[in-house]
Amino acid sequence: MAGERILVVDDEPRLVRLINEILRATGYQVMYTGNSERALEMIAIEQPDLILLDLVLPGELDGYDICQRVREYSNVPVIMITARAREADMLRGFDVGADDYITKPFSAKELLARVRAVLRRGHSPRAQDESQVTCGALRVNLLQRRVFLHDKEVRLTATEYELLRQLVLQRDRIVSQQDLLTAVWGPESRDDLDYLRAYVRYLRQKLEDDPANPQRILTVSGMGYMLACGDAPTEAGPPPSAE
Repeated sequence: MAGERILVVDDEPRLVRLINEILRATGYQVMYTGNSERALEMIAIEQPDLILLDLVLPGELDGYDICQRVREYSNVPVIMITARAREADMLRGFDVGADDYITKPFSAKELLARVRAVLRRGHSPRAQDESQVTCGALRVNLLQRRVFLHDKEVRLTATEYELLRQLVLQRDRIVSQQDLLTAVWGPESRDDLDYLRAYVRYLRQKLEDDPANPQRILTVSGMGYMLACGDAPTEAGPPPSAE
């Protein structure tokens, strides 16, 4: 929904002006700073609905540092802005809690698509038929958007939670890669398989006892993924694997 408050953390004046014009024209409220320490203050005080965070900033803290610190107390969605397109940089961003990436240069259409998709995940509708789902040692409270493993709460980003929620709502059933991409990232991202694989990998690191040998979030080769709980019929198809 328009009207959300977005904090832009970037020290390139021309890019900040461009982002500001694009977002304000669409109805978003925009704040900005190019200072990493000031960014941390603004995030704590202003509590924005979304942060657009450049990876490279002047001073001692970079975008990774800021995101990691914010994740100690907040699940506010974070989109990293970067000129780097390397997988290692993307995975490091996911590791510290980023929800998405946008690579310079980008178009107004791409920026708005990313922003809308991430905000949509944060406002995803709650399940109406169930308030809590238990899957072995994994427990998901769908009303409170809280996740527990072995009775210990696990902090997930908005995107990680939405991916898990989609699997929870269809547990013990195969969910295709395209359906997951459409539901979590939007129809414009239904072919971004690398994004999905990266998020599944990091979700497994948080929710599997042994991420290298997953027993909960299973890969069904050539079809998609499945959250295995054992309390519903499994669709016919190739046997799940731990890819």
